[in-house]
Amino acid sequence: MKHYHIVFIAALIGSLSTSCKIGKKYTRPELNLPTTIIDTNRTDTTTVADIQWPAIYTDTVLQRLINTALAYNKNLLAAAARVKESRYAHRMEKANLFPGIDADALGAREYDRSPGNTFNIEATLSWELDLWGKLRWSSQASLAAYLQTVEGQRALHVTLISQVAQAYFELRALDMELSIVKQTHEARVESVRLAKLRFEGGLTSETAYRQAQVELAKTTTLVPDLERQIRLKENEISLLTGQYPGDIPRGANIDQQMLLPELPVGLPSSLLERRPDIRQAEYKLKAANAKVGVTYTNLFPQITLTARYGREDSELGDFLKAPYFYLGGKLLAPVLNAGNKRARLKAARAALEAETYSYQQTVLSAFKEVDNALTTFSKVRDMRVSKARLEEAARSYMELANLQYINGVVSYLNVLDAQRGYFDAQIGLNNAVRDELLSIVNLYRALGGGWQ
Repeated sequence: MKHYHIVFIAALIGSLSTSCKIGKKYTRPELNLPTTIIDTNRTDTTTVADIQWPAIYTDTVLQRLINTALAYNKNLLAAAARVKESRYAHRMEKANLFPGIDADALGAREYDRSPGNTFNIEATLSWELDLWGKLRWSSQASLAAYLQTVEGQRALHVTLISQVAQAYFELRALDMELSIVKQTHEARVESVRLAKLRFEGGLTSETAYRQAQVELAKTTTLVPDLERQIRLKENEISLLTGQYPGDIPRGANIDQQMLLPELPVGLPSSLLERRPDIRQAEYKLKAANAKVGVTYTNLFPQITLTARYGREDSELGDFLKAPYFYLGGKLLAPVLNAGNKRARLKAARAALEAETYSYQQTVLSAFKEVDNALTTFSKVRDMRVSKARLEEAARSYMELANLQYINGVVSYLNVLDAQRGYFDAQIGLNNAVRDELLSIVNLYRALGGGWQ
């Protein structure tokens, strides 16, 4: 029983001695955040993080594609595996704070001038006293590394949702463009037929007929290239969803997609808490700070307690009658290492300084992305309205030019010019609608929305 009392006293002393922790506690660097995210009179207290992605992307087909990507995307699955790996690594570091017990059993027989048996079983308890907080700093560093992977997974989650949404809207825009081209192709076929009849009837010259054929040929060449782009975009979505190349289902047309007209921006400080990449950068900074603590505590002595209890005898029958017990301690103190530990400390502090600047740069980049996204979001809507007016005017002009051509008021060149203008206006409006949808996708991602 005396042995157990000694072990208990040693454990008590060790637990009391771990109350000291030297090193500088982490504090967030001064960022001098702006008062508002963008120069407006609006100061939202709500944030876009309160709106989940199914409320943004209401197309049910798009929702299914996003859910498939979140379940089967290989990069996201790899990120989840890295989170588990990092979590177990943190558990290993945390376990170093507690005593470790090992058991060893031995049975041997010697064949020499005095042959004999040896039987031994031993339990060893080893405990490094965390006098200066080295083990706790190591545990904090591993915890920060683990949380880095968690935030990295969340950042990839947000990025993946935006990538699928962007690719889907681009696909639907290509579908609409192909539909416009095919409708234009049919109109050009009819124009060639009418030009031929008027040429053969002597109403127009051969020039008008040949010009109609040229416009038809130019339109025909657009079809295979658009079909190629559509297939490539489908393959891109297949890769994002973790599937082999194949057909992608379609939902509403590009001009029928309904997204929120406004997104709550929130306050600048809230952006630091909801953007996973900023949080990931800060955890990286915290890990660097903890590593400085580890290297600093290496300058001080380390004490390890060791206790052994076992039984040993030459005869198996008397094995249990021969116990032994050992209790000891080891002091390891740096004496002369040619400045190695000091250099390690200075290197760790330099790494901390670099991570501080890296974190500040991440915050600056995030605010730049948000400002760019807000500016784009506000301007592309005006562009889409202007493109819609242009498309309506071009359509009216083309209808008038066709009517005047049939009545012989204008030449076929006027009709061709009107047709080209209307075709370009249709494509421009389609692209403007696509750009408006993509601006909302980019703004939602930049504000840190898209994960729960």
